Amino acid sequence: MSDEAIQHVAVFSGGDARAAYNTLEAAVRAVQPDSKGRRSITRELLAELLQRKFLLYDKSGEEHYNLISALHKSVRNSDPDASLYWLVRMLESGEDPLYIARRLVRMASEDIGLAEPGALAVTIAAMQAADFVGPPEGNLALAQAAVYLSLAPKSNAVYTGYGAVVADLESTRTEPMPLHLRNAPTGLMKNIGYGKGYQYAHDQEDKVTDMACLPEPLAGKTYYHPTDQGFEARLRNKMEEIRGIKGKRRS
Repeated sequence: MSDEAIQHVAVFSGGDARAAYNTLEAAVRAVQPDSKGRRSITRELLAELLQRKFLLYDKSGEEHYNLISALHKSVRNSDPDASLYWLVRMLESGEDPLYIARRLVRMASEDIGLAEPGALAVTIAAMQAADFVGPPEGNLALAQAAVYLSLAPKSNAVYTGYGAVVADLESTRTEPMPLHLRNAPTGLMKNIGYGKGYQYAHDQEDKVTDMACLPEPLAGKTYYHPTDQGFEARLRNKMEEIRGIKGKRRS
């Protein structure tokens, strides 16, 4: 094995001894011994082997998680070039396209959310396209989604709101639901107060009532705090408008 071939393995393995060993093993298996039983491994042979993906990508190892982390953080940081690089690097290393698609769907909800509601639809469409067309053509749909997500306005307001609710559930999971929110399909339920005091929002001209909808210990609690990014800025204005209407009704 030439020094040049050894250097090629070292660069490709990126400091991972397991990857280097797997590369060497794949090369040895691919070469027929000569009359003296020697196997010659050249840089050209290694390049051909790696191009054909004879080296299996370690989908459960550290590199797998490092690469998806790099992709996620590049999208979050609004860097389309880095997002495209890490996505292609994963795909060309043999990563399952649908694994990447699932992670893109998560990014659409975790890091973009309602700042760009179409992001979720774009990632779902990309996942379906990648599954329907298959690689390598379907990989372009994932690349398109990754670039779209990286350039979309960012908000983690839904993500943090979800976490805040989970935290409150530790102490309020068994809190009774307000009677006026309960369904009353039977006479007995109606007699004991189920549905009593319910206000039908469509009866109001502005479609808003001052009815409380959280358990009593959480009355007035706010979980969703929209940002000023993208479409979410409009949602924030709408929430302020709704709060103003409810405040007037209560006063």
